[in-house]
Amino acid sequence: MKTKRKNVLIVEDEKPLLNAIKIKLENSGFDVITSRTVDQALRYMEDIPQIDVIWLDHYLLGKGTGLDFVVAIKNNERWKKIPVFVVSNTASPEKVRSYIKFGVTKYYTKADFRLDEIIDDMKKITD
Repeated sequence: MKTKRKNVLIVEDEKPLLNAIKIKLENSGFDVITSRTVDQALRYMEDIPQIDVIWLDHYLLGKGTGLDFVVAIKNNERWKKIPVFVVSNTASPEKVRSYIKFGVTKYYTKADFRLDEIIDDMKKITD
């Protein structure tokens, strides 16, 4: 029996990186939705009935940050249980604590982890 593919929402402002993540996730069996701003990501959350996991950068285009996005989804009954993987260039202890406080699944610093490692963690959570 074929298992249903999981939907992942990638929220990342850097276009080349966004495309690389998208390809890796698709090759790993995910269906991928991409966004580069908090506003667009929240619209997708409203419009797409099933988002199974979120890949989130802290710095995004537009007004909001990844933390703004996390606060919005964790305060929404429909979305608050969706696993969120924050993958960012910076990892100040204060920033990491803020994300953890709001209930993200895991926080990664881009320089310290390979795409494959993060995707493996996402697969474990969604299987």
